[in-house]
Amino acid sequence: MKKTHVTTTINGDHVDFLCEPTQTLLDVLRDELQMTGTKEGCGTGDCGACSVILDGTLVCSCLVLGLEAEDKEIQTIEGMAAGDELHPLQRKFIEHVALQCGICTPGLLIAARSLLEINPDPTEEEVRYWLAGNLCRCTGYHNVIEAVIDAAQEMRGN
Repeated sequence: MKKTHVTTTINGDHVDFLCEPTQTLLDVLRDELQMTGTKEGCGTGDCGACSVILDGTLVCSCLVLGLEAEDKEIQTIEGMAAGDELHPLQRKFIEHVALQCGICTPGLLIAARSLLEINPDPTEEEVRYWLAGNLCRCTGYHNVIEAVIDAAQEMRGN
């Protein structure tokens, strides 16, 4: 199958890659660009493990073709920390023990980041609703919700 050239921006960096027409953005990130932070949980858009932000919209990268990234802005888990300084959400996930096996964690963090960019002061109900597309078998979600609310407070300066 003939590969197509794609130009995009990932985590603020200009990126060029080649991909097959049927290759998902998830596969491009992991296999072509070696950005393995984004995880594959189901491959059908049901679990949220592969969540990325594409032009400001939270998407499951397993449902987006790599070709669709042309001239788009993509944010992945690799872009959350600023060098060695963790994003407040990452720190709060650690402080609240909101991660365990790690398969769902990148998707949860990206989804939470997307929420806080849209709504910097969410209620618990809003956090639960926003993260409903991210499945986790390990945490029970309570610590995840607390971590997001705590990070939101810190990011607002409270």
